[in-house]
Amino acid sequence: MKLLIVADPIESFKTYKDTTYTMMREAARRDHSITVCEPRHLRWQSGQQVMAQVRDIALTGDEKAWFTESARREAALADFDAVLMRKDPPFDAEFIYATHLLEQAEREGARVINKPAALRNHPEKLAVMEFPQFVGPTLVTRSPDDVKRFHVEHGDIVCKPLDGMGGMGIFRVGPDGLNLGSIIETLNHHGATTFMVQRFLPEITAGDKRIIIIDGEPAPFVLARIPQGSEVRGNLAAGGKGVAQPITDADRATARAIGAVLAPRGLLLIGLDIIGTRVTEINVTSPTGFREILDQTGCDVPALYMDAVERAIG
Repeated sequence: MKLLIVADPIESFKTYKDTTYTMMREAARRDHSITVCEPRHLRWQSGQQVMAQVRDIALTGDEKAWFTESARREAALADFDAVLMRKDPPFDAEFIYATHLLEQAEREGARVINKPAALRNHPEKLAVMEFPQFVGPTLVTRSPDDVKRFHVEHGDIVCKPLDGMGGMGIFRVGPDGLNLGSIIETLNHHGATTFMVQRFLPEITAGDKRIIIIDGEPAPFVLARIPQGSEVRGNLAAGGKGVAQPITDADRATARAIGAVLAPRGLLLIGLDIIGTRVTEINVTSPTGFREILDQTGCDVPALYMDAVERAIG
């Protein structure tokens, strides 16, 4: 199988924890060829197919000098057996433009995973709106007055931008409302930007659980990202400790219910975030957690994913 992986610059990968690297490693183990590019390398010209400046690479087995490059060339996306879209957030205009280019490549015969239209239609913070039965009290607004009323009602809240990742820009506001006005100004830029507010979930002390859903089925282990010290964010990028745990029956039921809706739309891979029993985010752009679960439990999530990719392309 010929794979094209659209991602951030591979020189920036932290191989000891990078999920895309684990996908590449599993693909190489199966003798699939690996080619990479960045979204900025995609282009379309009338009368031609969607093309990209790509790099053919091979993995070395050394996690420091982990790849060698054999060629740089121009290639049509439709010439690959599968195109894996693994660009990290932010979910910004350039990401949306990339999905449009990838969608055109689909019309030309490319198999893109996750499907570009599904990526575009399920922004990670806002996708929870479709599943209110699993979500705690949540507000999406750009109105300062709305936020202040929500705070009065719930007392302890979390405010976060819609385009953030890794815990970036998340604020907790306690019952005293300290700095709420300043936080609102920071996140909504005086009414120009919509953001999200959620009731604080004290179960975060047990971890923000990342559940990997592959083709609608949750993996048997989750990664609980546990805040450290005085931090309220469990995100690994914010210093959280990742602890792999067996999935609970309740979380499995929630994941299957959501996966049954989203997988048929072309979301082969989903990273579902749950605190306690409440869904907080549905990550579809480049879900992570494979490496930590594999290293701590032996559960081969990369193999489960590559099995699903192979099934998807027939």
